[in-house]
Amino acid sequence: MSKAPGRLAGHVSVITGAGQGIGRGIALAMAKEGASVALAGRTLRKVQDVAGEIAGLGGRALAVECDVSCRKRVDEAVAAAVAEFGGIDSLVNNAQSSSQQTLEETTDQHAEECWRSGPMGTLYGMQAALPHLRARGGGSIVNFGSGTAIRGDQTFGAYAMAKEGIRGLSRVAAREWGPYGIRVNVVVPTALSPAAAEYQAANPEAAERINAEIPLGRMGDPERDIGRAVATLVSDDMSYLTGATLMLGGGRTIVG
Repeated sequence: MSKAPGRLAGHVSVITGAGQGIGRGIALAMAKEGASVALAGRTLRKVQDVAGEIAGLGGRALAVECDVSCRKRVDEAVAAAVAEFGGIDSLVNNAQSSSQQTLEETTDQHAEECWRSGPMGTLYGMQAALPHLRARGGGSIVNFGSGTAIRGDQTFGAYAMAKEGIRGLSRVAAREWGPYGIRVNVVVPTALSPAAAEYQAANPEAAERINAEIPLGRMGDPERDIGRAVATLVSDDMSYLTGATLMLGGGRTIVG
C-alpha cells in the first residue's frame, strides 16, 4: 500500500458480503485509498482472510461475522465498527443471496431468501448506520442492483424482485436522508465473482454468449473495475451524486 494519503484517508466503511468476490474487491480498493474497513460476512473465516490481506498491505480492517437477514446481527456489526474505529462514513450493502428458477417453480422459500438477504438486509444496514452517519454530518450509502432485474432475464424472478426492491428503497432514502448530507446510490455490476466464474465454468456456451454481449469485451474485475468505482463513489469526488443507479457492466445493460 502506498504511504501517500489516499482519497479516503480517515474514512471508515462497513462492507457486507466482504469475504469474496465483489465485496472483497471493494474492501481492497477502499483500503488502498486509506479507508479503515469493517468486513461483514456470514463466514467468519472468509472475512478474516480478507482482513489479513488488508493488514498485509498496511491497512486497517475488522472482520465481523454477520448474516444480513438478521437485524440483530446487522446492528451488532455496525456497532462493532463504530467501537473499533470511532464512527462510520459509508455503508456498502453488497451481501445478497441468489436464486434461479422459473416463476412457475418459484416457492415462498426462494422469494423469502432473496427478499430477506436483499431489501431487508439492506434496510437493516441503512437503519443501523443512519445515526452514525448523521453524527458525522453526512456520508454515503452504496446499495446493489442487478442487470438481470433491469433486463428481466428469465429464471431470475425472485432475485429480480429483490434487486428492484433495493433500487426503490434507495431512491426513497436519497430523498429522505439528503437533508442530513447522506448520499444513497445504487451500483449495478457485471464482474467475475466466484458465483459468476462457477456459472461460466458450468455453462461455457452461455458464458461465451454473455461475454459477446459486453461492448467492452470482458467481465469486470471485482477490485479494479467495481471496487475502485465504489471507492470513488463514496469519496468527496462524487459529493453531489445521490439517488442514482451507476451501471458498471461494460455496456451490457444501458439504461436511459
